[in-house]
Amino acid sequence: MLQILAFSYSVPLSLSVVLMSGAAMWVILFVLLLLFCLAAYGRFLYKLMRRYIYHNDINVDMKAPRLVPLKWRIRWKIILAAQILNSKAVALWYGNPSAKLRLVGVTGTNGKTTIATVLFNMFRKMGHHCGLISTVCIRIDDEELPPIITTPCARELNSLMSRMLKAGCEYVFMECSSEGLAQKRINGLHFTGGIFTNLTRDHLNYHHTFAKYRNAKKSFFDLLSSRSFAIINADDENGRVMVSDCKASVKYYSIHSQADFTARLLNCDFNGMQLDINGREVHVRFFGSFNISNLLACYGAAVMLGKQPEDVLAVLSEMPRVKGRLDPILSPKGFIAFVDYAHTPDGLQKVLMAIHEVAGERGRVITVCGAGGDRDKGKRPEMAREAVGKSDHVIFTSDNPRNESQQAIFEDLLSGLDERQKEHVVCIEDRRAAIREACMMAEKGDVVLVAGKGHEEYQEIKGVTHHFSDMEVLEEIFSTAQPQ
Repeated sequence: MLQILAFSYSVPLSLSVVLMSGAAMWVILFVLLLLFCLAAYGRFLYKLMRRYIYHNDINVDMKAPRLVPLKWRIRWKIILAAQILNSKAVALWYGNPSAKLRLVGVTGTNGKTTIATVLFNMFRKMGHHCGLISTVCIRIDDEELPPIITTPCARELNSLMSRMLKAGCEYVFMECSSEGLAQKRINGLHFTGGIFTNLTRDHLNYHHTFAKYRNAKKSFFDLLSSRSFAIINADDENGRVMVSDCKASVKYYSIHSQADFTARLLNCDFNGMQLDINGREVHVRFFGSFNISNLLACYGAAVMLGKQPEDVLAVLSEMPRVKGRLDPILSPKGFIAFVDYAHTPDGLQKVLMAIHEVAGERGRVITVCGAGGDRDKGKRPEMAREAVGKSDHVIFTSDNPRNESQQAIFEDLLSGLDERQKEHVVCIEDRRAAIREACMMAEKGDVVLVAGKGHEEYQEIKGVTHHFSDMEVLEEIFSTAQPQ
């Protein structure tokens, strides 16, 4: 959504601006007033445009312009121009702080938080002052701030980076969401590098089509300058699409084929993996094939930022797991539970595959998951099939139902299963009760996966936000469990 320029930005004018002549100040104020009016008009048009789209069941795609009246196409162009001008004007107002930082953006469907967080921790370990803007939290070196949204608005981004610069930060690592990219929130930023993780179905409630979702991600790499670098996952078929119009220096990483950065799994258990990365061995505390890919992207980015490979691997071996991403907790009964943010079919598939890679046939896998309300309904049957296909028992429960009926969400999930598959499924609306039921079912050697919310410490039901943490619930259950 457009962010309206206002004169209430809490940013002191630089000394140079204060010393300007009165005429120059009036010119600046006049330009800002024009931008304010354009942004306000763009916001108004944006609301009208979306209302028109929904009421007339039109998917706005400029490749088929006859579906949309000319006046709306013109207004859509005005909206895009206003969004871009807003982002650039806000960056200018704050003194373009991103140009004085080494800013690396991470985009893709899954893996953004892990990569951004690991890079932040790595460069801090190497002795640098760093900033982090992610889904889980915002960090300004040692200071931790609550997250806003994955990619905040242009004003918040530039305000944060201004604070990071004043705190002495040299590097900033941030997640770039598809909605943030589509709304041009980052267009006023200067990126040193960009990373593409993967692309699978998500956020189609906003983008409507996969092509528009992909193009939103691609727009990030279109923004990179010739002085930047792009680290691309060669194992994803959309990787080369991302950089088809990219001016940056492009490097590829892969765990399946030849690339600039490659990795091979040597050994793995729930405590970590032994890897071969570009011919050098390293032990890491993560597990799962998707995490090999994530860590390889971190390695490639660190090398492109000028670090020596051996130094990068030494620090990578010390990196802790990321909160809410295959976050383990051991039960006194002898089974292990994992809390993970997986909330897409692909994410759920990769997490369950990672568990099976390590657990093998030693125990059962019991999965607790659901689907968010008021979001892409088309992915719900796919998520159900992934959960049932790779678990011994599945409990469907509430995620963030928001204003949608939980029973309707259950029906969408169950619609993806046949009668035989439904025999392995139980629906329990109360998430706390669902987690407790999974733990009661589990025995020594089993694995319980609680998926969908990960790091989140809330649950949104009927417009009310309640405190809720999957990890806290598990800790509470395990604190009263009898050891075996």
